[in-house]
Amino acid sequence: MMRALLVRGMIAGVIAAVLAALFAYVMGEPSVDVAIGFEESMAHEHGEELVSRTVQSTAGLLVAIGVYGVAIGGLLALAFAIAYGRVGSLRPRLTALLVTGAAFVVVVLMPFLKYPANPPAVGREGTIQSRTALYFAFVALSIVAGLVAVYGGRRLTERYDAWTGGIAGCLGYVAVMAVCAWLMPVVDEVPTGFPASTLWGFRISSLGTQLTLWTVFGLVFATLAERALTGPAVTSAQRVANQ
Repeated sequence: MMRALLVRGMIAGVIAAVLAALFAYVMGEPSVDVAIGFEESMAHEHGEELVSRTVQSTAGLLVAIGVYGVAIGGLLALAFAIAYGRVGSLRPRLTALLVTGAAFVVVVLMPFLKYPANPPAVGREGTIQSRTALYFAFVALSIVAGLVAVYGGRRLTERYDAWTGGIAGCLGYVAVMAVCAWLMPVVDEVPTGFPASTLWGFRISSLGTQLTLWTVFGLVFATLAERALTGPAVTSAQRVANQ
């Protein structure tokens, strides 16, 4: 069953990646083009372009998001397999949606609020490594805080009820991450004169691409997981095991 869930997760990831790439191409690429034009207008020297802009914005975009979608699909399928039957007694469909939604908040939304995505020309070349390290450090903190929140919420659920445990876990996570966001350094390297509309258009499209991918994945995988765990073959196997 673990193998079946993993395959279904990767299939759902591919489907989600195709739609997310389409969203990114329509909504995000115009902002990228404007940002590249701004960068070129600042008379920065550029080396020879190994991959054309046309390839980057089409096949390159699809491949990058496709690899990301497959990886996320596999990891979320494993997370679902671990959570199913252990965090509440929900049906597979609802468990898959809950796991996907919680993972989106922890891995994407919370880090985005602290360190949002930036288009080309935003950020200094000498700080790329430090900015990347800060972002992934914040993601790691968010994941750890999320796991602790789930554990603490489950313990409170056993002692009180599911509502109390769930609310306490969510509030605890938000409080911890608010403190982490306050303590970690602020990164503000937007060059003077960079169009604000382009900056926010890119950030909104970037978050929209992630939201599209994770939403489509959650819906598709929830359907596939429900069929895998409650379909006719599973029901027949359960009847045989009970005889």
